[in-house]
Amino acid sequence: MRIIILLCILSGSAVAEPWKRHSIDSSDRSSGKRGADGVRLADVNGDGLADIATGWEEGGAVAVYLNPGPDRSKASWPSVTVDLVKGVEDAVFVDLDADGAVDVVSCAEGKVNKVFVHWAPKSPSEYLSSNAWNTAAFPATDGRRWMFALPMDVNVDGRVDLVIGSKNENAIVGWLENPTRSRDAASWKLHTLTPASWIMSLRSTDLDGDGDADIVYSDRFGAQPGIFWLENPSGQSEVWPRRLIGGKGQQVMFLSLGDLRGTDARNIICPTLGGDLLYLERGKSGKWNESEIPLPFGLTAGKGVSITDVNLDGRADLVTTSESQREAADMIAVAWKENTPDGWIDHAISDQHGRKFDRLEMLDLDGDGDLDLLTCEEVDDLGVFWYENPTRK
Repeated sequence: MRIIILLCILSGSAVAEPWKRHSIDSSDRSSGKRGADGVRLADVNGDGLADIATGWEEGGAVAVYLNPGPDRSKASWPSVTVDLVKGVEDAVFVDLDADGAVDVVSCAEGKVNKVFVHWAPKSPSEYLSSNAWNTAAFPATDGRRWMFALPMDVNVDGRVDLVIGSKNENAIVGWLENPTRSRDAASWKLHTLTPASWIMSLRSTDLDGDGDADIVYSDRFGAQPGIFWLENPSGQSEVWPRRLIGGKGQQVMFLSLGDLRGTDARNIICPTLGGDLLYLERGKSGKWNESEIPLPFGLTAGKGVSITDVNLDGRADLVTTSESQREAADMIAVAWKENTPDGWIDHAISDQHGRKFDRLEMLDLDGDGDLDLLTCEEVDDLGVFWYENPTRK
């Protein structure tokens, strides 16, 4: 069932003062930091603060940023480049060998076409020393253009595996089986879950509420683009049934999980390269209802999205990033849609700087009680940064 949501975007969308941008790390060609491509979060040092892993696609740096806390969040963050990987598309934290030191996994396409693990030093004092990190490729991944990795205990054996997705020739969603928690990358076995075309997102969630973790993914191109659900067979079979959720035939980008109605439902929202946000709600019968919400300010190239109460009024708003290099030069690429009783109102977050933004995270970085926006940008080399929510100045 497809419902077109007719938005009542009030006259004169609110292009107010943009949110202040704070740089976590700037582009630097000499150190491989060009084209920051994604932010992934985890607390790697146990201080209760979210740290960042980022792959710089154009320069190859795989970087880690340690959150310095609210008082120092507006300056550059302590960081380390764990290695250089040409064509890196994604970097994510995970302790693969269970030694207490949080490693980094990176996915690469281009001429490299491998998944790598960057083993973290066991001593916390060496975590920011690049020479203390060791890199190994997973031989089972050789030859595919890898886009994204999701840490997940797929076979429920107590060891963290890696769900991985690729693009173009022989693309798949599959998983790398963690055999022993050792640092022998050659012993990891690749299992195929489903053929694919161009994976943008991989998310783990108990979508059907049966107590185990399923996989939701967005596939951007190919014969069957859309948003799909791989249902966990609860360890009974190697076969994970695949079901189309929505977005059939559309260029779906970075999906997010959340609920606009305030019922804590397991719903999905996803931007498209077409001008709309797709909102997918699972009804009581199990069928998915699909509705469309236009991107802010007439943008047509969505990238990332989050369902977030931006202004703390108790209503769920929408925060979006876009690829404005496909638009007019003066377009605002990062924005939010305020959910009001009379309809949606579009607000600017960014100014006109930045042309290709990526997936985003909403978290309180300055400790003032509202949620700020963390993201990165590739084309204008803005690097890794965050926008300060002005709700509580």
